[in-house]
Amino acid sequence: MAILEANNIKAGYGETEILHGVYIKVNKGEIVSIIGPNGAGKSTLIKTIFGILKPTKGKIILDDQDITGLNPDKIVRAGMCYVPQTENVFPSLTVEENLEMGAFIRNDDCRDRIKEIYEIFPDLKQKRRQRVGKLSGGQSQMVAMGRALMLDPKVLLLDEPSASLAPNLVEMIFEKIVEINKSGVAILIVEQNARVALKLSDRGYILAMGRNRFEDTGEALLNNEEVGKLYLGG
Repeated sequence: MAILEANNIKAGYGETEILHGVYIKVNKGEIVSIIGPNGAGKSTLIKTIFGILKPTKGKIILDDQDITGLNPDKIVRAGMCYVPQTENVFPSLTVEENLEMGAFIRNDDCRDRIKEIYEIFPDLKQKRRQRVGKLSGGQSQMVAMGRALMLDPKVLLLDEPSASLAPNLVEMIFEKIVEINKSGVAILIVEQNARVALKLSDRGYILAMGRNRFEDTGEALLNNEEVGKLYLGG
């Protein structure tokens, strides 16, 4: 059953249309990847889903609720959180202060949720009093994901979670993504590291020139010769 569906989405910047009728679906419990070349519209799509950009056409449904055109604050309240590629933490605040900031719409005591985040990211518990600006890239990305998880979302959107990370940290971040998914959160990832993303994904979409090009299981896309030649480096 779909927890998130974006149907026939057209969107862009000013007069420039980037997405020309894109469709994606995320079922409950799934990890779904969006891959494709630079300029394909991947980040534009995820920003449109989260309400940062407004679609000129199409419909976005989150858990049977029409969220098309809503502002991000209302989309967060509906159960979806987003981790952008850059500027996704408060570097001058400590790890724990960042997590507390992520609980901005909670009316209850967030300490139990912070404990749960530390169980997912034990490295952060050791660094909880340290300013995030002093952390490594991988640790900073864990803070960003942990902050988004403070609201216990139904769907988590990740934009290039492995960008600029060393190879050993990329593996660690993707392990954490799988762990988050196993806790019951559906995940939609935009990712340039296509092979790694597809390997852990239930399904994937390949965008090209702002349109759907391929859709299949992660395994099938990895084994598709045409996909391999065009989008996975042979």
